[in-house]
Amino acid sequence: MTARAWLERQRALLDFTLASLGRRPGKNLALLLVYALVVFALASTLLFTAALRREAALVLRGAPDVVVQRLVAGRHDPIPAAEVARLASIRGVSAATGRRWGYYFDRGSRANLTVQVPPAWWGGDGEVVVGEGVARARRAAPGEDFPMLAASGHFIHLRVREVIPADSALVSSDLVLLSDGDFQRLFGDDPARFTDVALTVPNAREVPMVAEKVVKLIPQARAITRAELQRTYESVFDRRSGLVVALLATAVLAFAVVAWDKAAGLSAEERREIGVLKALGWETSDVLLVKLQEGAVVSLLAFAAGVLAAYAHVFLGSAWLFAAALKGWSTLSPDYRLTPDVSPLELTTLFFLSVVPYTVATVVPAWRAATADPDEVMRS
Repeated sequence: MTARAWLERQRALLDFTLASLGRRPGKNLALLLVYALVVFALASTLLFTAALRREAALVLRGAPDVVVQRLVAGRHDPIPAAEVARLASIRGVSAATGRRWGYYFDRGSRANLTVQVPPAWWGGDGEVVVGEGVARARRAAPGEDFPMLAASGHFIHLRVREVIPADSALVSSDLVLLSDGDFQRLFGDDPARFTDVALTVPNAREVPMVAEKVVKLIPQARAITRAELQRTYESVFDRRSGLVVALLATAVLAFAVVAWDKAAGLSAEERREIGVLKALGWETSDVLLVKLQEGAVVSLLAFAAGVLAAYAHVFLGSAWLFAAALKGWSTLSPDYRLTPDVSPLELTTLFFLSVVPYTVATVVPAWRAATADPDEVMRS
């Protein structure tokens, strides 16, 4: 058989496959819809989790190499300022910076705000810089009053200097930045104590050794490296995506039932069609190829539609269906656009888990019917 004749044969088989699918439009469209919805749900979860993981990795690039916290009876406790000099003397540490931050429950918006003194405060006393989520919840704009209830029980009145752009909402949505003096007024902190200490280690290979030296130097201390923070973020996102997939288990189970029904056997009409083809002289390989093509057409269309819809849902619609479960924020959920980050490995895994099983499932019952006696098949 020449190459041209082979191509003509394949084109004829494909035409027959498409015509066969068109003879049962209701069944195939319903199957295509269910299939695409399952792919859409799973792909949305994978794409959204991958994008969040990428954003977290970008954010953590600017995190300290090592964060030192002091523990008393297993609870976090401010670290004395005198310890900063001791930590800076550790070999391999180029800088040790004491940091002040804390959590503030805002009764008006019923949200927990992260209050922090930035390393280089560009405002003055009595001014604050707030995140997009804080400004939205408080309905605060630059120049407006921003009252906060201090530890003394009295309100301190601050003025909004500016609102942090929404581009960085992933890490700044619930953030309030202020001066060191205002922080001490708000929380009543001792100026000789810090919330934690950030260490700068120029040589990345020395970070684990520096962390060990910190614990030996200050037994009550806990050293958290940037790599540990990244692993924590990844595990949180993986756990949340797993919870979403578990919630989608019903849809996946429904599709599995459909695929099993397809694999369990053909309808009487499909069996008679195979019997007629065999009686007309079709080879078993041709029948199997047609059925394989039917499954492949449905699978590929559903996969493409599901992935494209998931892409639009995640990167154009901000994943509004699953965002609340995967972001982790409640009252101050950040409003931002994710940067597309499509992993070929994850898409390939999804392809083989969704397309290949269903396509193979369509061939098994067809093979049984194609290898049986045509007269027996048409009579069944």
